[in-house]
Amino acid sequence: MKAIILAAGYATRLYPLTKDKPKPLLDVKGKLIINYIIEKIPQEVDHIYVVTNNKFFSHFEEWKKSIAKPITIVNDLTMSNDDRLGSLGDIRFVIDKFSLNEDLLIVAGDNLFEFGLEEIYSYFKEKRNNVVALYDVQNKELAKLYGIVSIAENGKIVHFEEKPQEPRSTLSSTGVYFYPAQTIQKLIEFLDSTQKSDKAGDFLEWLYTKEDVFGYPVKKKWFDIGSLEQLELAEKEFLS
Repeated sequence: MKAIILAAGYATRLYPLTKDKPKPLLDVKGKLIINYIIEKIPQEVDHIYVVTNNKFFSHFEEWKKSIAKPITIVNDLTMSNDDRLGSLGDIRFVIDKFSLNEDLLIVAGDNLFEFGLEEIYSYFKEKRNNVVALYDVQNKELAKLYGIVSIAENGKIVHFEEKPQEPRSTLSSTGVYFYPAQTIQKLIEFLDSTQKSDKAGDFLEWLYTKEDVFGYPVKKKWFDIGSLEQLELAEKEFLS
């Protein structure tokens, strides 16, 4: 299994903090956001690809020197928020560049979470199917900001909607995905047919209508560091 960490955004909503520093390299409680993620990568992952942009490529190359795990920093060659490839575009960029054709763990690089990935990986091995980690934000207004999921008793996703105006639940996709190798071709099919390359949730919204996708609800805290308010909340509540 390979892992792709998505770190090519420009995080303009966090300016000035991220004007000259990528969001995954922000410090929360004495540790970089991406380091929390790296520590949770399952042992079965034999290589990690961190995809970033041309602006922050050197930042991640410098960061990599402090990490013992096998990591490749991938430059998607974009220069600004205006020409970014988007989450799905970056996933495909890595897949094409390195001819990946095996199981994938995909994690958004601005994710901060307390739950483990080993337990979700075990669930993925049991299902041998697409799995996404879910977190209950417990607030219908907050749910309007995320990709919201409804699941059946067996864990299968029966509804998904990106940023719904009328959320059917408060279970949110966390930006942590386990995909079997055969889903890579599905991703390429989706991108070729829709040209939607920005949000990873767009693919999930399409995929669950084509084949089984399972949700794995987690209990421990998850923070989407998309704003200064969320960053401040993480500083207060993460690992508390």
